[in-house]
Amino acid sequence: MDYKVIGEPLPAVICDLAAGEKIVTEGGGMSWMTPNMKMETSAGGLGKAFGRLFSGESIFMNHYTAQGGPGQIAFASSFPGSIRAIDVGEKPMIVQKRAFLASEPTVELSVFFQKKLGAGLFGGEGFIMQKLTGKGIAFIEIDGNAIEYDLEAGQQIIVDTGYLAAMDATCSIDIQTVPGVKNMLLGGEGLFNTVVKGPGKVILQTMPINQLQSVIVPAGTN
Repeated sequence: MDYKVIGEPLPAVICDLAAGEKIVTEGGGMSWMTPNMKMETSAGGLGKAFGRLFSGESIFMNHYTAQGGPGQIAFASSFPGSIRAIDVGEKPMIVQKRAFLASEPTVELSVFFQKKLGAGLFGGEGFIMQKLTGKGIAFIEIDGNAIEYDLEAGQQIIVDTGYLAAMDATCSIDIQTVPGVKNMLLGGEGLFNTVVKGPGKVILQTMPINQLQSVIVPAGTN
């Protein structure tokens, strides 16, 4: 499979498939395609279907196959931002809810539960996230632009609510309170920050969708 991402800040990924190659997306994820792309819809088992439902995705997944020759299919982002191709291999990847866009069929999408309840409730990333396992290319949506950090074992980065887009499964998440009562009340950063601890890759996003909403809504009321 060859692919290219075009059109930021409202991007799409265009995938060129050889005859017989397949790609998977959630229900309603396809934007345009050549006529020889055959679609087959599957829930992939009851457990997997409910897992995707909890993680914010559609219960059903669509499998597209190029028939009779090369085919092309495109998947567009649902909000302003960027699309990042992730090579899923030895390390599973944890991504924010609704980040999954499409993948090769050898990549499996499942639900991921935060081990620490506090991190899920107050860290801003949510108790339920998505987990990508297997081997192959997966495409995820990023709110705004993507910034990557490679954390060493024990190295930490403090992230404001909602700015964590993805991380290697070897990383861990915790929360910490903003120090000082005055900082909490007047600093404008909220009560909690997310602490991501390595080792592993961390992908941050520059404009979380909730942050974008907080900017747009007041402007629309003026």
